[in-house]
Amino acid sequence: MEEPKSWFVIHTYSGYEERVKKNLEQRIKFMDSDGEVAQVVVPTEDEIEVRSGQRRTVTKKILPGYVLVQMKMSDQSWKIVRNTPGVTGFVGSGNKPVPLREEEVSRILKQMEAEAPKLKIGFREGQSVRVVDGPFIDFIGVVDSINSEKGKVRVLLSLFGRETPVELDFLQVEKL
Repeated sequence: MEEPKSWFVIHTYSGYEERVKKNLEQRIKFMDSDGEVAQVVVPTEDEIEVRSGQRRTVTKKILPGYVLVQMKMSDQSWKIVRNTPGVTGFVGSGNKPVPLREEEVSRILKQMEAEAPKLKIGFREGQSVRVVDGPFIDFIGVVDSINSEKGKVRVLLSLFGRETPVELDFLQVEKL
């Protein structure tokens, strides 16, 4: 019977996660260790950024500086992973790597598989913003509420001497 593979976290130089993944996959293939190491994953998620009136989808690392590896822990697999360029070590206490619990792994993988990208907004409630598009262009107001699902923001603008709530699209406002 084959021993089950556990998920381990390896620490890498920040910004080298993809390179470490590629190097590790090449080493596994080269050393014919497919049975030892099953998967190498860099946990990422898509995020929508609104910058200067443009929406951009950006892939963001969930755990910067870390890579997940599903493997059967042995001296051979430990050496393959440990000696991969860019890997600084396993996460764990002392010299013994500690496998992740199933709940932790499933939570991270579920976060990666979320269909709708998260929206990153450059402003928050109570912050002053300038309207950059629409009938209220160049008006300055205060963010009253943010509706991420609809991509809308309610801004309190001063119209005719009184504060009036106006619902605008995220692309129509920018922070001051």
